Amino acid sequence: MSQRMQQGQPMIVMSEDSQRVKDRDAQEYNISAARAVAESVKSTLGPKGMDKMLVDSMGDVTITNDGVTILQEMDIDNPTAEMIIEVAETQEDEAGDGTTTAVAIAGELLKNAEDLIEQDIHPTAIIKGFHMAAEQAREEIDDIATDVDTEDEDLLRSVAETSMTGKGAELNKEHLSSLIVEAVRNVTVENDEGENVVDLEFLNIETQAGRAVGESDLLVGGIVNKEPTHDDMPREATDADILLINDPIEVDEADVSTEVSVSDPDQLQKFLDREEQQLREKVDHIVDVGADVVFCQKGIDDLAQHYLAKEGILAVRRTKKSDLEFLQEVVDASIVSDLESATEDDLGYGDVTRDEADDLFYVEGDDAHGVTLLLRGSTDHVVDELERGVSDALDVVAQTVTDGRVLAGGGAIEVELASRLRDYADSVSGREQLAVESFADSLELVPRVLAENAGLDSIDTLVDLRAAHDEDDVTAGLNAWTGDVENTFDAGIVEPAHAKEQAVTSASEAANLVLKIDDIISAGDLSTDKGDDEEGGAPGGGMGGMGGGMGGMM
Repeated sequence: MSQRMQQGQPMIVMSEDSQRVKDRDAQEYNISAARAVAESVKSTLGPKGMDKMLVDSMGDVTITNDGVTILQEMDIDNPTAEMIIEVAETQEDEAGDGTTTAVAIAGELLKNAEDLIEQDIHPTAIIKGFHMAAEQAREEIDDIATDVDTEDEDLLRSVAETSMTGKGAELNKEHLSSLIVEAVRNVTVENDEGENVVDLEFLNIETQAGRAVGESDLLVGGIVNKEPTHDDMPREATDADILLINDPIEVDEADVSTEVSVSDPDQLQKFLDREEQQLREKVDHIVDVGADVVFCQKGIDDLAQHYLAKEGILAVRRTKKSDLEFLQEVVDASIVSDLESATEDDLGYGDVTRDEADDLFYVEGDDAHGVTLLLRGSTDHVVDELERGVSDALDVVAQTVTDGRVLAGGGAIEVELASRLRDYADSVSGREQLAVESFADSLELVPRVLAENAGLDSIDTLVDLRAAHDEDDVTAGLNAWTGDVENTFDAGIVEPAHAKEQAVTSASEAANLVLKIDDIISAGDLSTDKGDDEEGGAPGGGMGGMGGGMGGMM
């Protein structure tokens, strides 16, 4: 080996199929991938954002403008692009909304970073500047945010309506926002420190197609979308003792494969009689325990159904595990795993009513710890998008009740942050100052895109917003419905401060992660368009494939 090296021949340490992109090429590769992802969701931002139709490999269609749903459903095969999708997923997990904003800002940060790199500013300086700007932005958000009375129902409804605006839930946002605020109140408790804690685990969402969105409702209790197991069973029960069981009410199965030889009809009859007796004993035990209603996760034998019906017991089989666990909180019951061990102490208490038109059981308890939002819509696509919009609104209202801080929307906070970060940049020495200024410019992407999506001139809008904020009008934002710059807080366009903090943090950390990479080594072809470079290994070919591959992805 040493002899070959002395002759000037290179040492081969990578396989022939591997591909490597280095230095400026690697940075361009990563930035272009991240920006492509950001561009794909920008048009969905704001009250007048457009929807995307996503068709998966099975032909299933999803119509949405929810950022994280779009990115998760897209068939993306690029490591850098997947890093940006993680920004949206983190934003969704931590704040519940603002996913499009976070991804769009991350893309803009990288676009501006690319301009700085072309001016020979080292990525390390940009990363440091972005980090400083993000820290300062979080402090400024806390300073700008308004502490609110979490009992202020009108404000909470404004937060919910702002979140739903531009989504499938928008047309009935007044009705839905009141349901959302009431639902969150029902699952909010005060801890020992006097802080509000919202437990959304006790809030269930059920959907139903075929009815108007305005007929959506809130039930303090649970909903089970099942039929009674027998026609002769009662359809409802008031002041009922309720048994929840995940043990089948059927003949006990043998643990191993068994074969029974029957030599005469009497033996067969005895065998059948024994099975019948087993089922009778199970039903008798349910009667002895005192149950009026049985929700069973497993199956119920036909003969057992007959016996239960004769005893006047309402039984529902194949109840979903999640429904059973939710009913546990609603009626204060235990889920029984072994029917023979069930006792009266395991029973819950409540009312079970039947909606024959919708084939639903409504289960209400005396002191129910759970509430159910029943969302209705004309078609399955409408209901699916409605559920996504309402879920986001529930999260932001919960965050507002927990955090207690809100901000004016419509791009007001972004323009104010940009102005304050430019002032802060004057105190930053070195090349990091340029990165802080670039960070400020990136935040102003939000009002620009809001204006573009509303069919307005983005430059004129931004000029008007900057002028208002220069005069210390902190709440001046764009009302996309009127096209005017006004006090968006008073107009009811309100966002939770926590979601904005998370968006700024997620975007800056993702951008810095991408900028820190200067070498990409792949075991296979980096591009998704493998036709450009059959050999697979030249950086030029990798970049060319990137453009084609991401273009195809979009």
